[in-house]
Amino acid sequence: MLFEGCGTAMVTPFLADGSLDEAALRLLIRRQILEGIDFLVPCGTTGENPTLSRAEHLRVVEITLEEAKGKVPILAGAGGYNTAEVVELARAVELLGADGLLSVTPYYNKPTQEGLYQHYRTISAAVSLPIVVYSVQGRTGVNVEPATLERLASIDNIVGVKEASGSMSQIATVLHRVPASFTVLSGDDAFALPAIALGARGLISVASNEIPAEMTALVRAAMNNDFPAARALQRRFTPLLDVNFIESNPIPVKAALAAMSLCEPVWRLPLVPPSPSSQARIEKVLDELGLLVRRGAHAG
Repeated sequence: MLFEGCGTAMVTPFLADGSLDEAALRLLIRRQILEGIDFLVPCGTTGENPTLSRAEHLRVVEITLEEAKGKVPILAGAGGYNTAEVVELARAVELLGADGLLSVTPYYNKPTQEGLYQHYRTISAAVSLPIVVYSVQGRTGVNVEPATLERLASIDNIVGVKEASGSMSQIATVLHRVPASFTVLSGDDAFALPAIALGARGLISVASNEIPAEMTALVRAAMNNDFPAARALQRRFTPLLDVNFIESNPIPVKAALAAMSLCEPVWRLPLVPPSPSSQARIEKVLDELGLLVRRGAHAG
C-alpha cells in the first residue's frame, strides 16, 4: 500500500492578487519531502479545492508530481457531489500520473448509503488508480457507515478510507469490518495515535503542513508500537493541533504558514483571514513551540 504513515493535506498558496502561487507551492513541497513526509495530498479540503478551477486543480497536481519526482506517492484530491464531474476529474488526474485519488463523499445533496456505494463504484470503474474514500460527516453532512465501507472494500481499486467521522467507536468498527488489506487512515491529527493503536495505518494530516518531520515521527512511533514516544510528541504539539481548528480549516494553518514566512496570508472567498484574536492565539502557539524562529526553514 502506497499510502501509509503520515501524509500532508497540502495547503494551496495564493499570491496577493488571488492567483496560484506556483513558486511557493514548489517550496512547500520540497520542504515536505526534505523533512521526511511519507506521501502528499494536494487539492483536498486544506487545499481549498472547491475554489480552484479545473485548470488550477490539475496544475497543482502537476506541480506536486514534478517536485516529488517519485520520491513520495501523490494521493490527489478528486471528489465532489456530481458523480459525472468527479469521474472526469479523476480521469484527468490519472492522466497526469498521480499515484492515487482521495475522493470526498458527495456533499450537500446527502446521498443514502446505497447512493454512496454506487458513487464510488462508478468512479472506481472509470479509472485504474487506487481510491481512498474520504468520510467527513462534519463537513459533508453524510457519513460513510462501516457496512458501506465493508462493501466498498470488495472493489479492487478502492483501497482505503480517510476516516474523519470524529468517532473512535466508528473507527474501531470500521477496522473490525474491513479486511486487513484495506487501509484505514486517521483524518484527524488528534486521533492519529489512538486510531493507530486500534490498527489504522497512518494519518492524513493538517499539522504536518507546519511540522512535517514531527508529525511523521509521531505516526512512525505509534506504528512501531513506541507509544511513549508518540504520546510525548502528541503532548508537545497538542496546542498546535488544537489551534489549527480555532476557525475553519484551512484558515488557521495557512495563517501559521504565513507567520512562518512559508506562504502569503491569502485565502479565497468564502474563506477570510482569521480574526485578530485568533491570529494572536495562532502566533502565541507558534512562538511557544519555537516555530516562528524557523522562518523558511528547509524551504530552499
